[in-house]
Amino acid sequence: MSAFLEIPALPPRSIVLHPPLSDEEFERLCESCEFGSVERTKEGTIIVNAPAGGMTSDGNSEINRQLRNWWIQHRRGRVYDSCAGFFLPDGSSLNPDAAYVTAEQLTGLKRDDLAHFLRLAPAFVIELLSLSDSPVEAAKKMEAWIANGVELGWLVDPYAKVVHIYEPDAAPRIETGSRAAGSGPVKGFVLDLEEVWRCYE
Repeated sequence: MSAFLEIPALPPRSIVLHPPLSDEEFERLCESCEFGSVERTKEGTIIVNAPAGGMTSDGNSEINRQLRNWWIQHRRGRVYDSCAGFFLPDGSSLNPDAAYVTAEQLTGLKRDDLAHFLRLAPAFVIELLSLSDSPVEAAKKMEAWIANGVELGWLVDPYAKVVHIYEPDAAPRIETGSRAAGSGPVKGFVLDLEEVWRCYE
């Protein structure tokens, strides 16, 4: 018997397929992936994201709890978590950690449309930086969200305890307080950052 544990080869973090998958084929790939969530860049590169660690999962849950609680006050539009996939105008497919889609954006969508990846850019997205994330790549993802029509995006960094705020036609700015206040499509939403930071204690 070998004294060494044989570890199977791990799948690559990114894959380029020729010809590229159709949207329907890509969605089926995501449904069958056992290694984590899958995204696609506008160039067609498929990115495999590792499952989140305990603190990141806790932080994601807290962010979604607060966003959902705000939504319950008016019940317009829909709130989505990190399981949601969005086909964006530039051909990419991204998953937010949390997102809000307005009632106006949902107009005309049928039940079957809602059962699949949505073909729109959420009005508001939140991304939560994890230990496995590259800050540079996370910033590029935020820029991709905005370029595809997102009105407001927050990149939450629990390690530096700051929020990078992205909006169209503006340079990113940093919020360092204990709360982040929404504007535009999420006016009235306030994220209590102290509750999020507590997930990392």
